[in-house]
Amino acid sequence: MPKYKGVWGVLLGAAIAALIAAFVLTLEKLHLLQDPNAILSCSFNLVLNCSTVMQSWQSSVFFGIPNMYIGMMAFPVLITVAVAGLWGVRFPRTFMVTAHIGTLLGTLFAYWLFFNSVYAIQVLCPWCLVVTTACTLMFAALTHYALSENIYKFSKKTNAKVQKFLKAGYHKLIVASWLVLMVVLVILKFGAGLFA
Repeated sequence: MPKYKGVWGVLLGAAIAALIAAFVLTLEKLHLLQDPNAILSCSFNLVLNCSTVMQSWQSSVFFGIPNMYIGMMAFPVLITVAVAGLWGVRFPRTFMVTAHIGTLLGTLFAYWLFFNSVYAIQVLCPWCLVVTTACTLMFAALTHYALSENIYKFSKKTNAKVQKFLKAGYHKLIVASWLVLMVVLVILKFGAGLFA
């Protein structure tokens, strides 16, 4: 049985969910390009409306490339890493540092989009919420691996404290609390409009 089976399992499940969301958003984007007035399958009401989000400048931040296209390139890489991990592959330290930092940057970008959707655009894209949640779980999984394997080479004393923290399971509580906080922010902002 491979070490970190849970880590690789979470990474795989979250990356697959994110890839599916990016794929659906890509199809919807193409549909919208063909017909700017199209009613998309992910547009439910005035609050949950991916069409509005897709037509904002925030939907194509890097050189005009739609964000979902970036996801279509990035998420298969993480799926591959997760599958290899489940097969028992031991990755070089530099590879995992790069994967961890890359996932951190992707997660920060997802949250930048999330907060823009909530407070600037003031409309939510349901599939984008899936991506944001998935990015959170992917980053949490790789952080667990990074800390467990001490890939950043903390001192012996610091590493002992980190391992104790992980063994107690506090990291899971932090991730769960963070996701609950994001849900609360959405409810406080939109309230009953989510279900109108």
